[in-house]
Amino acid sequence: MLTAAAAAAIALVAALMAGAPGQPFRIVIIGDRTGTVQPGVYEQVWREAAAWKPDLAINVGDSIQGGDDRTVDAEWNALKPLLAPYSRIPLYLTPGNHDIWSEASRRAWERHTRRPAHYSFDQGPVHVTVLDNSQSESLVDAEMRFLEEDLARAASRPVKMVFFHRPSWLIPVMLGSDFPLDRVARKHHVQYIVSGHTHRFARFERNGVVYLMVGSSGGHLRAKGFEDGWFFHHVRATVAGGKVSLVIKEVDPPLGQGRTFTDLDWGSGPSMRAK
Repeated sequence: MLTAAAAAAIALVAALMAGAPGQPFRIVIIGDRTGTVQPGVYEQVWREAAAWKPDLAINVGDSIQGGDDRTVDAEWNALKPLLAPYSRIPLYLTPGNHDIWSEASRRAWERHTRRPAHYSFDQGPVHVTVLDNSQSESLVDAEMRFLEEDLARAASRPVKMVFFHRPSWLIPVMLGSDFPLDRVARKHHVQYIVSGHTHRFARFERNGVVYLMVGSSGGHLRAKGFEDGWFFHHVRATVAGGKVSLVIKEVDPPLGQGRTFTDLDWGSGPSMRAK
């Protein structure tokens, strides 16, 4: 028979894993590192992200520059010292087009990340599905099947987030079109679908699903204008009571102005409140 102390400990662990109110769970989302790396940006983003003390970190793809099978292992090995100071934070990577471009680079991805290109996991109250569209503009049928089956297995999880690199959802969401990903997300109560690739921040909401495009955490900015989403940043997601709240954190000077805002604030454009 369990002692009272042991029963209380088990109940506490169960509550934490279920995302009990008052026990916030912190996720930091890192944008693209590559696509012409800008010196010092990725390192500063990580310093600022780690200072928030997240429970886990996940990126939206493009961790290495890639493109050459001969140097792929060297590039992954060069990344490791940059991440070593933050080894206490569980890190999950999403495959981007700079990470996987060939069969050799796909094998390198699996060796260095120790994960397949699509996978899922549970942490705290959150179920995360990571998909692979590194070599396709869209999510191919195999990825959609994996997503549907994975979300069905995770039906009891209170918070569901889906990550993949290229925002293949962007045009149909902007046009208000019906499309398979949106139907699957609504069916399985996905709260957030998160991508990268463009190096530009953007947020859309459709049928109760938030579509987030995380911008650059190190890759070059393709245009200028904070109000248009062109700035170096990371995203802080706090999960509490089955709900997710997001804060976007621009890098501090001299690489940015250190502005912070919620994803809901973004709709107000350049007049967003600094916090």
